Amino acid sequence: MRHTIFLNIYKIWRHISNQRRFQFTWLIILLFLSSFAEVISITSIFPFFGALIEPEMIMKMTIAKPFLTILDINHSSELALPITIIFCIIVILSILIRVTYTWLSIRLSFALGIDLSHDIYRRTLYQPYIVHVSRNSSEIVNGIHVKVSEVIFYILMPLMTLINATLLTLSIVITLVIVAPSTALISITFLILLYSFLIYNTKEKLKVNSKLVAYQSNNIIKILNEGLSGIKEVLIDNSQESFAKIYKEINFKLRRSQGSIQIISHIPNIILTSLGLLLLSFLAFYFNENGGLAKALPSLVVLTLGLQRLMPSIQQLYTSWSTILGSQSSLNDVVNLFEQAYPEHLNMSDDNLLTFQSKIEINRLAFRYSKETPYILNDIHLVIEKGERIGFIGKTGCGKSTLLDIIMGLLSPEEGEIIVDGEKLTNLNCNSWKKNISHVPQSVFLSDNTIEKNIAFGERNEQIDKERVLLAAKKAQLAVDIDNFPEKYQTLVGERGVQLSGGQCQRIGIARALYKSANIIVLDEATSALDVETEKEVLSAIQDLSKDITIIMIAHRLNTLSFCDRVIELDQGKIVKIVRTNER
Repeated sequence: MRHTIFLNIYKIWRHISNQRRFQFTWLIILLFLSSFAEVISITSIFPFFGALIEPEMIMKMTIAKPFLTILDINHSSELALPITIIFCIIVILSILIRVTYTWLSIRLSFALGIDLSHDIYRRTLYQPYIVHVSRNSSEIVNGIHVKVSEVIFYILMPLMTLINATLLTLSIVITLVIVAPSTALISITFLILLYSFLIYNTKEKLKVNSKLVAYQSNNIIKILNEGLSGIKEVLIDNSQESFAKIYKEINFKLRRSQGSIQIISHIPNIILTSLGLLLLSFLAFYFNENGGLAKALPSLVVLTLGLQRLMPSIQQLYTSWSTILGSQSSLNDVVNLFEQAYPEHLNMSDDNLLTFQSKIEINRLAFRYSKETPYILNDIHLVIEKGERIGFIGKTGCGKSTLLDIIMGLLSPEEGEIIVDGEKLTNLNCNSWKKNISHVPQSVFLSDNTIEKNIAFGERNEQIDKERVLLAAKKAQLAVDIDNFPEKYQTLVGERGVQLSGGQCQRIGIARALYKSANIIVLDEATSALDVETEKEVLSAIQDLSKDITIIMIAHRLNTLSFCDRVIELDQGKIVKIVRTNER
């Protein structure tokens, strides 16, 4: 299990930029300095008190004579002030180094969080359409935002604390063994046995709770999305209590598992503090009974001060270990998201742009979503000439939308091929092919932004061509509606266009397609939400587009396709009829 955790951490390390690795290297160097400063501050206590109690001893030490000469100290009574100042400087420097390390480690952790979440989100956006339709978006959102945060807070930051605590613990242990060997060995052996017992008895509980946290965090995002996205149905069906109850049950399991991990991480600190006092009282009693308490007192003082620093350090080790172990399932999920490969075409130049000048040939095309499911399309043969208006009709589930997805390069056929101007459509050139296409689905997605930003979808503010936005809105029969809004094109549409009518949302989708100025416009039931008069006006505007623009359209009503050159009927994944305009 530990092997898997560190293997996953290594996989994440491979995705960290060279800049962050360089910063991490300097952080490790600062960590060594922090541990060294901590040891110096502990070991300096003994000579500090010795100088105050027996200053003559310092005056006789050979190693101290050069310093005494520099400081111009000739009598033991002059030692108190400089020794106190030196001790205070050591302590202050130790504090400054530790504060600097803590500040830099936290800043670096959050910077890594920015880099990692950006990389995962970017990789996710570049995944093929078939991948997106096969998984739950709530799990992906949870992985990108929530679980990356968990990796930062419960893996990377504890890992840095673990390294820090390990170095500090080793430094203090070595120091205590040198200063007070017998008492230090007894105390350290006791601590090792105690924490070994705790680790052995809690690792399985941490593993179980880790899986529960990862699983229930996915479920909680899912139920929140379902309840809020379907709020209209929830209100109509009066199912608020049902959703609230499911949320409460999931949230209870999630919080209980998170609480269990925190209890396992922090309870030992309370036990250890009390047992540490018992240990010291036992050692004091032992030395007193053997007549050596006065002789052993200096060692006990150093041991007490050392344990005061050592016990929190060991507790940090245990807490970091248990926190990392309790978050291993989230780490696995994040690593899986990192394993998403970028497409081969990502770094290809636009010199390989696949243009459309003549025709699209579809030969022997067949498609199914997986080996276990039946074919949705089978033996499709079709040629689409540039500038043609092609309509598709057929029963629901006959494969119309799937065929359009394949033509647009969103899905790859299992059998057969698509040839554009003599060049086969492949994974390498499909991205450039998509630049020729605008798509208007049956249900248009609108971001919670302005009308202008939704028409020029995906473009930055400084890139938006306002004249093209106005022209696209006018052609989509939307300009009059927009002019009636107080904020015009800066009107916010609300989440998923909730503040607009269904027809207005659909016309924004059509305006978006027209704004792109593509060679091919694909409309998948794009006018179904419009009233008869508005649909007629929009179809007229589409019909009047340049004859160089190819239009491919799905509709259930034949009259909607009246302007098409050909109407193609599909049934059970096959073309059963092709009707030309002059034949109707």
